[in-house]
Amino acid sequence: NIPFFVSRGYIVFVPDIWYKTGKPGQSAYDYIVSGTRALIKKGFIDSTKIGLQGQSWGGYQAAQLITMTNLYAAAWAGAPVANMFSAYGGIRWESGVNRQFQYEHTQSRIGATIWDRPDLYIENSPLFHLKKVHTPLVIMSNDKDGAVPWYQGIELFTAMRRLDKKVWLLNYNDEAHNLVERRNRKDIQIREQQYFDWLLKGDKPPVWITQGVPAMLKGRTWGL
Repeated sequence: NIPFFVSRGYIVFVPDIWYKTGKPGQSAYDYIVSGTRALIKKGFIDSTKIGLQGQSWGGYQAAQLITMTNLYAAAWAGAPVANMFSAYGGIRWESGVNRQFQYEHTQSRIGATIWDRPDLYIENSPLFHLKKVHTPLVIMSNDKDGAVPWYQGIELFTAMRRLDKKVWLLNYNDEAHNLVERRNRKDIQIREQQYFDWLLKGDKPPVWITQGVPAMLKGRTWGL
């Protein structure tokens, strides 16, 4: 919600990215980080108070970027792919189409199979580089997502927890790739505002950030 965040004093940077085959992660880094540094150089933003947010392919890029730079003080990844190996062997639940084409030739642009260039799949999968992460991350993965398997978000979340990284997982039951229910769209807007206002503006963090919401209490307490 760009107008909302702009109205709260944020500068929102939406870069155009040119991708090199086999290097989607590095391509994102080259364009997003260079653009961010240009904004810093021009004095538009505080270099210590920068957030990073993306949904779907943008969610993947957010997760990948925090393994490559510590420039960002807060990150938010919606429906991200964390492990291109496990995602490669799946299907898109809504259509039944296998996901291999997506990684070889279209959106991910790896340009090869996992057997021909496993190194590129490792290089471009955030999961394998999480030891380098120092940026707090919120992940949204929904259990009816037919585009990106929601276990990708679980892989990312559990791996970061295992490595003692700061991470939170949001799951909206019966929601798909993008939120549809009005109450859920309102909920995530509130949480996103709270999260970035906490880390970028110094506001007090809410309960869902400081204590979490146990799965057994989901739907009964919100922690807002």
